Amino acid sequence: MDEHSKKMIAPIVITVILVIYYILYFAFIIAFLPGIILKLLVGLIPLIFGVGMIYVCIERIKEIEGGEEDDLSKY
Repeated sequence: MDEHSKKMIAPIVITVILVIYYILYFAFIIAFLPGIILKLLVGLIPLIFGVGMIYVCIERIKEIEGGEEDDLSKY
């Protein structure tokens, strides 16, 4: 396993954990909400969070593959 592959493990693991957390947390909340419209509206929140987290993870993987492991050096 090369150095870039090792640096990609943490962002992927954190993304998976957070997406699962969002889904389970909001599924629990949705189970107790009345009305289908309210459930759908609240159900969009984990979907948006999950898509955002996956997008950020993909961008981070691209940075690591490009050799820019320390993204704070830009600031």
